[in-house]
Amino acid sequence: MSTDQPRPGSGEPPEDDPFLKKPQEPPAGGAPRNSSPRENGAPRNHAPRGNGTGRNGTGAGEGGAPPPGGPPPGGTPPQGGTPPPGGPQPPYTGAPYGSGPYAGDPYGGQPGPADPLAGMPPLANRGRRLVARIIDAIIIGVPVSVIMTLIVGGVDYFSTDSVEAGRQSTVSGVTMLAYLIYEGLMLSSRGQTLGKMAMKIRVAMLSNGSIPTAQAGWTRAAVYTLPEIVPCCGFIFWLVNVLWCTWDQPYHQCLHDKAAKTVVVSTQTPTQPPTAGTPTA
Repeated sequence: MSTDQPRPGSGEPPEDDPFLKKPQEPPAGGAPRNSSPRENGAPRNHAPRGNGTGRNGTGAGEGGAPPPGGPPPGGTPPQGGTPPPGGPQPPYTGAPYGSGPYAGDPYGGQPGPADPLAGMPPLANRGRRLVARIIDAIIIGVPVSVIMTLIVGGVDYFSTDSVEAGRQSTVSGVTMLAYLIYEGLMLSSRGQTLGKMAMKIRVAMLSNGSIPTAQAGWTRAAVYTLPEIVPCCGFIFWLVNVLWCTWDQPYHQCLHDKAAKTVVVSTQTPTQPPTAGTPTA
């Protein structure tokens, strides 16, 4: 009987994938500010008054001022009073900075929404994404153009002759089909094309950071490639598509990313700044 653990299903990412989206960790311990319940209707941050004794009355009630003549015997101030100078200070027991109900708004408003990028690898630089596309276009476009030129003969891309227009359409169609197959296979198998490997970036599912599923990988490749078949309008859509990431927030997605529900992230581990006292080379 084999003792090997079963592999995850086809729709589940492997547990050792270093680019999986990490869950957000809860804030450090400590009660939120002013979160303790009130007792007997007493005002917040004030101890209840003693029986029959006002705040400024005689006889130091609980939370009142110490009696005249100095602290009571034993040197211990009454509860809620001011400790003697130079004495031990009580430990800080409040919530850490940036947590509690006021973490989202320093002026006491409602807490802000969770960071959508929390737990996600750093997003890929837009310049790296552009260079990766150029590398992929050269890898596919140059060999296909050479092969098709040998098959159909020389192609004059500046001619308006019907014969030359037919050759242009044939070469362009075969090039787009080759690029579609290339990108669909590469993204659905490892989340990277050769250009993305060179630029150290990767396509990942937005939901959990795993390698794109087959449906997501082929959808992304099709939305990027196939609209160019449509004359004139196809090029306009392609241009808007690739420029969309320059203003999209917060994930910097192009339209083909939104259609496939993917995001482009960096495969480089961010460097940690040296801590105090750590020698540097």
